[in-house]
Amino acid sequence: MDAHRQFQRWIRQIGPVEAFTGLVALLESLDEDGAAVFAVDAGRNIQFWSEGAQRLLGFPAEDVVGQHCLKSNRCENCMAGCGITTHGQISDVPLKYFDSHGNEVLIEKSGRAFFDAAGDFAGGIEILRPRREGRKAKGERLPRPSQRDDLLAGFEVEQFHGLVTGNPEMRRVFALIRNVAETQATVLVRGESGTGKELVARALHEESQRRNKPFLAVNCAALSENLLESELFGHVKGAFTGAVANRKGLFEQADGGTLFLDEVAELHLDLQAKLLRVLQEQVFSPVGSTRTVKVDVRIISATHQPLRLRAAEGTFREDLMYRLRVVPLYIPALRERRLDVEILLRHFVQRNNERGPRMVRDIHPDALRVLLDHRWPGNVREVINVVQYAFAVGRAPTLGLSDLPPEFREADSSLRVPMPGVMQHSPEQSEKREMELALSQTGGHIGQAAERLGMSRPTFWRKRKKYGF
Repeated sequence: MDAHRQFQRWIRQIGPVEAFTGLVALLESLDEDGAAVFAVDAGRNIQFWSEGAQRLLGFPAEDVVGQHCLKSNRCENCMAGCGITTHGQISDVPLKYFDSHGNEVLIEKSGRAFFDAAGDFAGGIEILRPRREGRKAKGERLPRPSQRDDLLAGFEVEQFHGLVTGNPEMRRVFALIRNVAETQATVLVRGESGTGKELVARALHEESQRRNKPFLAVNCAALSENLLESELFGHVKGAFTGAVANRKGLFEQADGGTLFLDEVAELHLDLQAKLLRVLQEQVFSPVGSTRTVKVDVRIISATHQPLRLRAAEGTFREDLMYRLRVVPLYIPALRERRLDVEILLRHFVQRNNERGPRMVRDIHPDALRVLLDHRWPGNVREVINVVQYAFAVGRAPTLGLSDLPPEFREADSSLRVPMPGVMQHSPEQSEKREMELALSQTGGHIGQAAERLGMSRPTFWRKRKKYGF
């Protein structure tokens, strides 16, 4: 260790520029031994690609530097994740690669990972050498995946009541769910369509003491006002045409458990008043009845719209808003947690493998690149649909570009996918939509929304007044 400290002092003395120049010269010198050297950053994007790497695999540096490593690292084991991210260091691992022309290249791989102060993967340097005689390549036999984590090897994945992530912010959401579930507080789950708001509500229920009681859900935007009132509170025989018998509503059916109100911002004002009474007094009257029913129900609601803005517009009761959002819980969009795209793709591929009959053992680098570049406006639900489409149309053990929906196969389609409602109108309309989206994502918090867009708070207020929202 003393020798290492001495070396560190010397590196500091000669300076980072000289140290960098020396490191590059050292890495390039390995080419003379027939080796290929490359370096990746925290996102597994290639930052250094030696001439030896170009000779061995056929990819010129200008085509791969800045790109995801799977564009040039074509091997079955690499599809499942890089070993250095898990083990920190690998040495002389025999693998079968495929060069830019699709030819087999038998190599031995060594590598060293770097980790930041928080312990997160920060990048790594890897060396590929032509394989020595007698060494068998991993991946030459392609076993049928039988374990759930086959395609997720090398990824730090947390699965929580159907939610899957490797993202620190989502892990904090999981921790918040565990804490809040121990209380009786109402929770407002916010997030874009397809982010898994109902899964979050179910997780809150399953983690709570109400787990052995019913969990019921209703989409407030899917029913008319009259139908929704009857669905929530029930009705008595003769209350309206077609009410031929008494019927218990969801509140009564969920007694002792949890009721999830999705798209709660769509509730009509009259129903909002009735819901407020249930929250305050835990009593209600079925449609057409004068009797009151007392229940013990925990309310979890969800919306993709900021209730503060709806309250300011006069379409949502402010007192109900405060009752519903005792604990606001925000689910980030998939484009805000890019690492989860690959994790979710592999997770849902594995789930479809388990159902059969098709078995997908890896994802082709070109297909993965397109998938990683996509903005996923439909979030996790869109990932599920894309994987289901791939399994329906393809039959090969590798999921390729031809297995993806048509919009993914169009040239550079991933670069042209706009955010919902953004970049398809005039600059003023686009800016207005971006501001509305930022407000939605921050729960109506002006300061946070302005910070997201790189504006000062006064500028945000001025533009908001200009655009009239």
